[in-house]
Amino acid sequence: MNTSMYINGQAILGNGNALDVNNPATLEVITQVYSSAFEQLEECVAKAKQAFTIWKNLADPKIVEAFHAIAEDILSQKEELARLITLEQGKPLFLAQVEVELTVQWINYVAGLNIPVEHYQEANGKKITVYNRPLGVVASITPWNWPFMIAAWHLFPALKAKNCVINKPSEFTPLSTIKLIEIINQHLPAGVCSLILGDGKIGHALTQHPDIQKVTFTGSTGTGQKILENSVSTLKSVVLELGGNDIGIVLEDVDIDQVCRKVFMSAFLNAGQTCACLKRLYVHEKIYDQVIRKLTEMINSQVLGNGLEEGTTFGPVQNKLQFEKVQAFITDALEHGATVIRSHQLLPEKGYFIAPTLVVNARDEMEVVQKEQFGPVLPILSFSHVDEVIKTTNQSEFGLGASVWTKNLQKAEKIAEQIEAGTVWINSHADLSPEAAFGGWKLSGLGYSFGLGGLLQYTHKQSVHITAA
Repeated sequence: MNTSMYINGQAILGNGNALDVNNPATLEVITQVYSSAFEQLEECVAKAKQAFTIWKNLADPKIVEAFHAIAEDILSQKEELARLITLEQGKPLFLAQVEVELTVQWINYVAGLNIPVEHYQEANGKKITVYNRPLGVVASITPWNWPFMIAAWHLFPALKAKNCVINKPSEFTPLSTIKLIEIINQHLPAGVCSLILGDGKIGHALTQHPDIQKVTFTGSTGTGQKILENSVSTLKSVVLELGGNDIGIVLEDVDIDQVCRKVFMSAFLNAGQTCACLKRLYVHEKIYDQVIRKLTEMINSQVLGNGLEEGTTFGPVQNKLQFEKVQAFITDALEHGATVIRSHQLLPEKGYFIAPTLVVNARDEMEVVQKEQFGPVLPILSFSHVDEVIKTTNQSEFGLGASVWTKNLQKAEKIAEQIEAGTVWINSHADLSPEAAFGGWKLSGLGYSFGLGGLLQYTHKQSVHITAA
């Protein structure tokens, strides 16, 4: 099992502290990785900076060819990669396979993007050409919930724009990202895509380094705010995809069975450990009880267990800290008068397992509604007037995503116009597209990802004015 960092294209063990990588379903130590020493980080940045002088001039067709080759290699190793993801993250194997497959699709999409050049001519004959130039060395800090796919989301747009990239994965889930960087380095020049390992201290040192031109980060709002603070002295740009507390609004005209199937997947995908998961569900009072009954059936149909075991549909929370946080939300809801409905099956004896949980008769002031759970817990609130829901939920400090569920598409679009969130889905939730911008409002983020616009966030604008002599 590869536990190496990658500096200048070479697999190197860290000289820092040993970090255990645990299986959250069994609590067993899978392996140890060694944190980067600070002098290794300095070397990594220096080598990436050197590699940029060549990479920035590479012809785009060669980059496209390399991306497609990387995607083919990933797909050929899907089973091994999915197993690594399940071992370290906990999600069922079938979902880890989907993560790998989606990653391949995303890479191939980015490969097909073309960076535009704009041309203008003024009446006096002066010509102006606007280029999108690469930045230099980009730092990527990735989370533990979708460790393989989100790493690709960060790396490939930055590489396509002819930057060099240094990734630091979460210390909880480094193994699948190490494998990704290993594959990438089989196809790209040394130093173009690097990886360091460690906890938040190494991440802090990387993001504040003066030779880092941009930081892209997916994770908590608190950490994102610290990264933004680190950017001030050098005015480096950032893309921050941060916490969300996504709402879903279910109107009274829906097909309850159909909507509940989609709502369940939207809320409990990856045991609720997805930034864009549906985290607060507002249901019209006329169908509230029916929705509760249907969702209860669905949580009771789940099979909790080790993701590597056949038949498992629902994995654990990834780490102890998050496990305790989610349990505290449930306890607080009970203490404040909510009714908690849990999946009826027995939990495995070991592992960070929390049965999929509905919090009914929830109220807006409860912590489980006000804050992001990031776990398998869904508070469900009843409403009579949708305008009141919009008014209340827009007061949230978060604004990542939201959804409206109704057969009346015209009404849904009018509701979407009023919602303060970066993405609004109608009759679905969290089904992202590589073509559409994705980013949060308010404390849910800064900048955005995906599509051509997301790619161009990894560039500088340069206008060249040409006047005849």
